[in-house]
Amino acid sequence: MSTHGDLEIVTEMRLRDWALPGAGDTKNSRGRLLVAGGSRSTPGAVMLAGLAALRVGAGVLGLAVAESVAGPVAAAVPEASVTGLPQLDGGRDGGELAGAVSGMTTVLVGPGLDDPQAAEDLVRQTIEAVDNSTSLVLDAFALGVLPALDRVDRIAGRCVLTPNPNEAARLLELDDVDDVDEPQVASEIAKRFGAVVSFQNTVASPEGGLWSVPTGHAGLGTSGSGDVLAGAVAGLLARGADLAQAACWGTFLHGSAGDRLASRVGRLGFLARELVDELPLVIVQTEA
Repeated sequence: MSTHGDLEIVTEMRLRDWALPGAGDTKNSRGRLLVAGGSRSTPGAVMLAGLAALRVGAGVLGLAVAESVAGPVAAAVPEASVTGLPQLDGGRDGGELAGAVSGMTTVLVGPGLDDPQAAEDLVRQTIEAVDNSTSLVLDAFALGVLPALDRVDRIAGRCVLTPNPNEAARLLELDDVDDVDEPQVASEIAKRFGAVVSFQNTVASPEGGLWSVPTGHAGLGTSGSGDVLAGAVAGLLARGADLAQAACWGTFLHGSAGDRLASRVGRLGFLARELVDELPLVIVQTEA
């Protein structure tokens, strides 16, 4: 399932033809994922992303957060191994990040970061530490690093970006993207950084692929929702999906989870944590 400049609608039927990798025999066969971020004030973003990754089938989860909150996060998410990062508390990296990313299939950086310099340092350290075979997802403050990154080629061909409109404008070095068509925004970012992009309801690849995802609604614009999206995409990558497949499936699942909640709770008022629990149900429905 590919496109080369033509916008393709992502439907359940299309996704059934673009089947996700199988369950495998063990948790390791479904990939190892690290989510790195989580400042002292916002560790919940990493937790949401990590749980979303598990809910879409990732096998092994690690979380890397500010050292000061590592203990509480470990207690709150017993499914994950948790590493404390002193650099997110104003200290120096003592090799903790390199140890955490070692052996990981996929690394997601960004959820819960609240300091631009700390985000830049964490992205640079991650890119230096990961193997060439490791796929990456960059979200939130981690995206703001890219325009100034001197080695964008280090992420090209193995990264998914999940910007919101403000982050998309920064990536394109514009004041805003309000007057630019959504597919054009996604395509320009994809080509500039050599990455697959999930931007609102559009997924774009640097080769010119364009997909439109019709699920979702305005109620998904709620605190923590973007962390769930990024986690779902990262979890699918860890399972073995390719970049475009993970972005299309993840964007579709995130939107469909919001649609399911809208029918029960209302279009507004549901919580990002509730999206997480809907994800496996949406996968079952889509694959049926």
